[in-house]
Amino acid sequence: MGSRWRYTLGRLRCRLTAVDAAIRGTKQPEIAKPPVVLPIQSRFFSIIGTLLVSCIVLMPAPNTLVAPSSPVAPLEAFVVPAQIDGAHGSNRAHGGARQIRADNDIDAVKAWLARFLDKQTTFDNYRKEAERLLLWSALELGKPLSSLTHEDWLVYQRFLRDPKPAGRWLAAEGRKYPRTHPGWRPFAGPLSPSSQRQAAVILNALFSWLVNAGYLAGNPLALSRERRRRPAPRVTRYLDDELWLEVKMTVDGLPRETSRERNHYLRLRWLISLCYVCGLRISEIAGNNMGGFFRRRDREGDERWWLEILGKGDKLRIVPATDELMVELARYRRELSYPPYPVPGETTPLLLPIGGKPRSMTRGGIHEIFKSVFAKTADRLRQRGPEYEAASSRVLQASAHWMRHTAGSHMANNDVDLRHVRDNLGHESISTTNTYLHSSDDARHAETEAKHRISW
Repeated sequence: MGSRWRYTLGRLRCRLTAVDAAIRGTKQPEIAKPPVVLPIQSRFFSIIGTLLVSCIVLMPAPNTLVAPSSPVAPLEAFVVPAQIDGAHGSNRAHGGARQIRADNDIDAVKAWLARFLDKQTTFDNYRKEAERLLLWSALELGKPLSSLTHEDWLVYQRFLRDPKPAGRWLAAEGRKYPRTHPGWRPFAGPLSPSSQRQAAVILNALFSWLVNAGYLAGNPLALSRERRRRPAPRVTRYLDDELWLEVKMTVDGLPRETSRERNHYLRLRWLISLCYVCGLRISEIAGNNMGGFFRRRDREGDERWWLEILGKGDKLRIVPATDELMVELARYRRELSYPPYPVPGETTPLLLPIGGKPRSMTRGGIHEIFKSVFAKTADRLRQRGPEYEAASSRVLQASAHWMRHTAGSHMANNDVDLRHVRDNLGHESISTTNTYLHSSDDARHAETEAKHRISW
């Protein structure tokens, strides 16, 4: 009896630990198969277990307040005290028909984020901004998201310009740590003006949705929303002709003696060509496959290659696949022992990992490829002398998205019709008037072919 008593309580303790692990998303301990227990003992243990579980569930949380020194943690690991979880937020809507089941701020934010689960980039960006505000509200103000006022929003805007204390909010050396790493922090550094505007746009969308869902009574950001649209700032994050030439020289200088070296070289050459000629986003490279290439006959009877892309906002567009691009594609595919040109419906990803299975590369993996070639280019420039330091620093700042800006800037600088640039990049419009203008696909292909060349 005594041994069974000890074993059953031990098993109960394991089950409680397993429940806690499931909530926190950690690995659950294995529970040994129980010995045979007599019915009367089983009923007794069941009563005792129920009482213990009830005591644990009803027991007040030990951390009823957020201490100023509390460590910051990702939302899934951050414990919000019941007093500030938003169940009784001062901005909560009352009396109306609520459209979501959430009864606390984190669950309400999760309901909003659930709409973007199939769009990884959007989900990551929206979660990041909502998470930052939730953590700041709890740790700095000691109040729930659903109690924030317009004045709080003004304070938060100042905070974004210089998050302090730095030890709590900023990652060491501006590094990006995994969410499970103890060095993770919500910020890599102060936000630039454009990032601050982006945060405001996302959080305004969050609050507006929560108001429409019947969770909040009002949107505290609406009072400061700008009524006049400012003209879009001129794109500055791109490579001019000289730096673009330096990047191509870095690629051309890569070793290609061994099979693996050739694989690296041709993959990089194909990636650079694809980004520059088509102006694709990283998410579009990672999310589309070679089955999107197709041929179509133009008015003169010539067959033109096109690439169909599912892009931002699940919008389809077709991009001219120029002769230069198809040469690079054929060279890349032959190196991988594929036929030179894809067939309709082919599921081969646009970019493949080295020596692995034919699976799509992640956005992070593609980003690292670009950062590597930019770093090598910066190192080459730096070795030429102090007069190249500025150029070296600039190319070192470049990211994968700079390639898209570079493509668009070079198209425009080389007098490609702006309507064609718009359609190639998948932008909404040049202006409201241009919604009535429809460029000819054939003319767009011919002009892109003639005036926008990679010239290896």
